[in-house]
Amino acid sequence: MVVIQGLSHAFGDRPVLRDIDLTIGKGEIVAIMGTSGGGKTTLLKCISGLLVPSEGTVEVAGIDVRARPDEARHKMGMVFQSAALFDYLTVEENVLFGVRRWLGLGRNEQRDLVKQTLSTVGLVDVGHLMPGELSGGMRKRVGIARALALKPAVMLYDEPTTGLDPITTYTIDALIEKVRSEYGMTTLVVSHDVSSVFRVADRVAFLEAG
Repeated sequence: MVVIQGLSHAFGDRPVLRDIDLTIGKGEIVAIMGTSGGGKTTLLKCISGLLVPSEGTVEVAGIDVRARPDEARHKMGMVFQSAALFDYLTVEENVLFGVRRWLGLGRNEQRDLVKQTLSTVGLVDVGHLMPGELSGGMRKRVGIARALALKPAVMLYDEPTTGLDPITTYTIDALIEKVRSEYGMTTLVVSHDVSSVFRVADRVAFLEAG
């Protein structure tokens, strides 16, 4: 489902990733671990198409991310470390942000989709709230709901449990597994939380010196 070959990336004259090969199978959860500043988020951005790698290729669902980034992004859902919700939009409008741009659903279909995705992440009756009215864990779950709304084949999580208390962390871990189970999605999780990784991951890839 995700095939990375010979991927390298540098910022100016500072190399961050060096000749990475990694294959992630359909429905698999793979965690990327490593030291802070070791290139984990950079790798995730190269996979998602947010960064163009200096060398190498990334394929998602058979699509070359570098050559066809927009088409590849339709296959991926990205959950950012800070949730990255739009503060000026309600929860419902955040969930529908990508849907309104890409899927062209009618109003009733949009309403049903919001209800379904928020229910999946364990949030009901919060669609009218603003992000500032939510706890950190709730914002993370809304970020997951927004990614799910586009029905991606691959889910990418960047440090999904950072800054959360242990109980909320466990809830997010269980949700990652639930999403994989219910939707059959291939999942890539960047994390430094060892306990969290051992709860959710089928395999762990460790980045060291790029």
